[in-house]
Amino acid sequence: MDEPEGCVFCAIVAGEAEASVVHEDDRVVAFMDLGAVTPGHVLVVPRLHAVGLEDLDEDTGAHVWRIGHRVGRALRRSGLRCEGVNVFLADGEAAFQEIFHFHLHVFPRFDGDSFRISADWATRARHLLDEEAQAVRRGLAGL
Repeated sequence: MDEPEGCVFCAIVAGEAEASVVHEDDRVVAFMDLGAVTPGHVLVVPRLHAVGLEDLDEDTGAHVWRIGHRVGRALRRSGLRCEGVNVFLADGEAAFQEIFHFHLHVFPRFDGDSFRISADWATRARHLLDEEAQAVRRGLAGL
């Protein structure tokens, strides 16, 4: 996918915008999130522009998650306050994606931090789960 004009992550990847980089290689750049949930919040961004999961090849996606895993482990060893780690992906506007260049959030968690996800965590009926599983299997078959 071509780099869209004005993509801040593409500018960071190209070295044209400031970033506090923690890791870079031939496929990804990982840098501190300017709008951090907690101190130590890192974004792992592929060098190639991809809006979301649908636009990202699986090998690059796997590498993003591999580096995210390493960053999460590094946060626990960093000396920053880190009692847990969230690895979070927002794919699409309905999922709260704000910058439309695929990115993985990796951030420390600790008792009393402000990050919350609220939902109706009600247990779903088995027949609904079976129907949904069938729909996902159809989706997988179409890949």
